[in-house]
Parts: sequence; C-alpha cells; structure tokens
Amino acid sequence: MEDLKKTLQQEIAALDNELRVELPREIRKARAHGDLSENAEYHAAKERQRYVEARLAQLRQRMAELSMIDMSKIPHDRVGLGSEVVVLDTAKDEEITYRLVASEQTDTSKGWISTGSPIGRGLLGKEVGDIVRIQIPGGTRELEIVKLTTIHDLED
Repeated sequence: MEDLKKTLQQEIAALDNELRVELPREIRKARAHGDLSENAEYHAAKERQRYVEARLAQLRQRMAELSMIDMSKIPHDRVGLGSEVVVLDTAKDEEITYRLVASEQTDTSKGWISTGSPIGRGLLGKEVGDIVRIQIPGGTRELEIVKLTTIHDLED
C-alpha cells in the first residue's frame, strides 16, 4: 500500500510541477507569437493544462481514498486487500496464486488482480476451504481457497 501511495505522490509532484512551472512558460511563449485564435501551440498548451488539472484532481481524490483505508479493519483470517491467495481451479485441477491489490497496481502477469475484478470481488471475505463460484464470460469458474496469506502476514 505504501508503494502505491509513493507512486501516486510522485505522479502528483511531477504533474504539479508541469502545471505550475512548465505549462505557464509554454503558454507565455505561445502568447508572444500573437493572434491566439489561430495559435496551435497556445491551444495545445491550454488543452494540456486542462488535462493536467483533471488528472491531479483524480490523483488527489485517490490519495484521499487510500488514506482512509483502515488497516486494522482488514481481516487477519479472511481474504482482503493485500492478501495472497492460492486457489484450486476445480475444473482444471490447477493451483493459481492471486494477490488482491488496488486497481492501480493490477498486473495479471504477476497474478496481481484488483479487488474490484470479478475474481477479486468473489474472493473478498472468504477463508481457506471456501469454494467460490465466479461468473466469467465463458460460464462459471469454481475456485477452492487452499492457502491464504493476509496483508498482515506479508508485512511481518
């Protein structure tokens, strides 16, 4: 969770610098070229400025949401944010390891899935031994939770 907050803070800092330093410089330079109605550089800089302002608002909102996550409320014995879960796909008789992460951290090549994904939502709140049925485009997938390591165990 701290890695995600750090990454978001870095993006906020970079965009904030662009908004306060780089874009005003570009806009001043473009204005010096004269007629603003046909000045492509000016319009591009203003468009980028609107985008950066919107992205900064999104990032700050996300940081506020992440700051409100109460780690003490994440269960110690059930699947929650940050948990690493080993499941048995009963149809394929194959074990798969997932790590439930925030949407910004999703990386399916590592098995990192969002808590908002269909599988992530299906696993939340479950414990070892539970069988979860998840609706996927091809039908229903049945997963049995065989091992669970919560975020609390991973931090130790």
